[in-house]
Amino acid sequence: MPLADQGANVRPADIERWLDELGLRPDASSDREGVTSWDFRLDGRRRFDVPVTLILDPALALIVWVHFAPPIGDGYRKSYRRLLRWNDEFPFAKFSLAEDERPILTVELAIEAADRDGLGIAIARSLAIADRLLEESAGWLWIGGRIPDTSGRTSRGAALLDRFHEELGELDSLEENAADEAAIPAAPQLPAVAGADR
Repeated sequence: MPLADQGANVRPADIERWLDELGLRPDASSDREGVTSWDFRLDGRRRFDVPVTLILDPALALIVWVHFAPPIGDGYRKSYRRLLRWNDEFPFAKFSLAEDERPILTVELAIEAADRDGLGIAIARSLAIADRLLEESAGWLWIGGRIPDTSGRTSRGAALLDRFHEELGELDSLEENAADEAAIPAAPQLPAVAGADR
């Protein structure tokens, strides 16, 4: 296996080859002071058009940077607590706020461990998390929190998620369970019985 495939001396050409092998086509790329980035619009199974930037600093790391939502307006404190909770719930991924108060999700690969499958898993993990948090983040993404109807769309990311389904493990199962639970009507609320909590 060539050194580039083992994460040593990873070059932009290696990333572009890996992306091609993963079936991913960037919309744009740029290079500034030795740091290269690629911009995408990717789909999960439920959330579509997720803006993602892949950033390669050959001396440091390969980062999947998900522009998770527009800048947060009202309810900043509540939203910040939500991001902190998600950091606890999803290992190997970190939520934070950009300078413009836009929620971002990052998955970082150490450069010495970067390879094609590691990159594919990092991108798939990001999309699975975006799917899993669709309902909780709807208020940030759409006016009135109304999730658009995507029933007529085919996910451009389904093949990637299928390819790494086993590596995503419980995260992908959680995403599927969330979709299943959303289709099940809520159980009726029983009236409170006086003194029942004594």
